[in-house]
Amino acid sequence: MKKNVIIVGAGLAGSLCALYMLKREYNVSIYERRPDMRKIKLVAGRSINLALSTRGWTALEKVEADKHVKRIAIPMPKRIMHDVEGNLTDQYYGNQDQAIYSVPRAELNVLLMNLAEQKGANIFFNHKCIDVNIDRPELVFLNTITNEKITLNCDLIVGADGAFSAVRDKIAKLDHFQTSQYNIDHGYKELLIPANNNGTHKIEKNALHIWPRGNFMLIALPNLDGSYTCTLFSPFEGEDSFKSLDNPQKVEEFFNRVFPDFTPLIPDLIDQFFKNPTSPMGIFKCFPWHLNAHCVLIGDAAHATVPFYGQGMNASFEDCRILDELIDEFDNNINEVLPIYSQRRKPNGDGLQDLSLHNFIVMRDKTADPKFLLQKKIEQKFSKLYPDKWVPLYSMVSFTNISYSDAWEIGMKQERLMKKIMSIANIQEIWDSDEIISKMLKMT
Repeated sequence: MKKNVIIVGAGLAGSLCALYMLKREYNVSIYERRPDMRKIKLVAGRSINLALSTRGWTALEKVEADKHVKRIAIPMPKRIMHDVEGNLTDQYYGNQDQAIYSVPRAELNVLLMNLAEQKGANIFFNHKCIDVNIDRPELVFLNTITNEKITLNCDLIVGADGAFSAVRDKIAKLDHFQTSQYNIDHGYKELLIPANNNGTHKIEKNALHIWPRGNFMLIALPNLDGSYTCTLFSPFEGEDSFKSLDNPQKVEEFFNRVFPDFTPLIPDLIDQFFKNPTSPMGIFKCFPWHLNAHCVLIGDAAHATVPFYGQGMNASFEDCRILDELIDEFDNNINEVLPIYSQRRKPNGDGLQDLSLHNFIVMRDKTADPKFLLQKKIEQKFSKLYPDKWVPLYSMVSFTNISYSDAWEIGMKQERLMKKIMSIANIQEIWDSDEIISKMLKMT
């Protein structure tokens, strides 16, 4: 008998999970509290552009969605740092044939929803989950257009409804379910660099642009139409904070002083700054990621994180792939699958959150530091010479499927080793020597 699966949430994780479940010929229904984004004009200002990397591509390939996504993806093999004087510094993320990809969230979401529908999923919009009964299992939805309540039964509930998951909130009231939340003191605001009049990009297209400024930073990711989706990360309070920038004059002075080469790129900068919302960021942890054999959490519902490694979507897609592989491993026995899924994925959710907070410090504080850039040069050289002994942390996270927890552990060991290397006298003069390579060989 075919399993009946109800996925709560038609976002990126829910739509991809549907494709995996449909591949197994399960009956799949998706319920989404929001209207159909394909039928309404999307409001800008709440979406950090996505950086698709190896983990995400691997998950997409398994359901043959990768060929569709490639059409809307822009490769970014490097980041370009902009200093206060407007000087540019390039840094490749890995080997020059490796790249992360800029993908617009809305277009990707629409693409995956369309594929899910084409494969047989039924998607119901404007349906808010208001109750969950794990024992049956049973869900109650409110149609927000008609105010009608509907009660549905199924074999498996998939909570893919994001950081503020209704499914997780309902099961969190049960015994032995652990949750914790941590909000950082920084928020974000989206800005948009328009294309040139001829549709070309105003700054280099195939790169992630960063304006690192210590306590705050600005990033820009390219779009296919020649524009850039930019995100300003800044403290909520204090000097040069969202709270202090409370009038046009202060905003103009701030950008001219801190981001002088950025300001001319956006003619309506002031209007965008006050029109677009300021949004919070935080980390949410929970355990387990399942309840009985009837309910499982994926994506942000299980492990919401801050966006500084660009791995939130990639981790969510990886959840779908790992869950699918476990269903194969345990011959479709969901009762066995879900506890193993929780045990295996939880350390990786925690690892990703550690990595994300760590990379925030790297991006805002270190990418403009010549010593940090030198360290990356040394690491890249050693990795090229001895790829079996050294894979840089960023490459482990972005260009492999090594577990996040293992990547974090290995990365911290590497960091301790590099701290010793960078403390060597005259490292700036001798970094490219056989002596340094020999020392690293002995230490690894």
